[in-house]
Amino acid sequence: MELIRLPYALDALSPVISAETLSFHYGKHLQAYVNNLNAALPGSGFEDSRLEDIVIRSEGGIRNNAGQVLNHNLYFTQFRSPVPDNAPEGGIAELIRQEFGSFEYFRKEFETAGVSLFGSGWVWLSLQDDGHLIITKEPNAGNPVQRSLRPLLTFDVWEHAYYLDYQNRRPAHLAALWEIIDWEVVESRLG
Repeated sequence: MELIRLPYALDALSPVISAETLSFHYGKHLQAYVNNLNAALPGSGFEDSRLEDIVIRSEGGIRNNAGQVLNHNLYFTQFRSPVPDNAPEGGIAELIRQEFGSFEYFRKEFETAGVSLFGSGWVWLSLQDDGHLIITKEPNAGNPVQRSLRPLLTFDVWEHAYYLDYQNRRPAHLAALWEIIDWEVVESRLG
């Protein structure tokens, strides 16, 4: 596995995510997960597997590191420079409206899920096989693919994702992330 390339400069997400936070989160944390996964793969039977398959079928340290690589890949590639009042358009907007009634209600439910996740983990918007959307909370390195869901959007609620910029104010971090979501990327994940 290789460290993904960011589709933007380190300072492109500021002030929502500072260049310093992104440098540590992407350059140190994600790089460590990639390195740990690469060290664990030889002799595991997963050397030539897709990342999603490793997350679904592996256990222990391989699953934890593969999960973190997959989660961070999805997380970092869903962003763009801040846009005030950023909201989805097109197909993803219609699905959100159908499932949650409004983008505002969905946003509130998504943030509540992220704030209420005890400890470290991820909050996800995923597509179920029946075409409905679902919000899930995944502790630690969990990913919705482990439950046959298609992940569309995620917020990282591990403290390293926000502590330099927001200290212990997780709710403020989650509320700010909407400004940098690239909804075209999220919609492209519908398949």
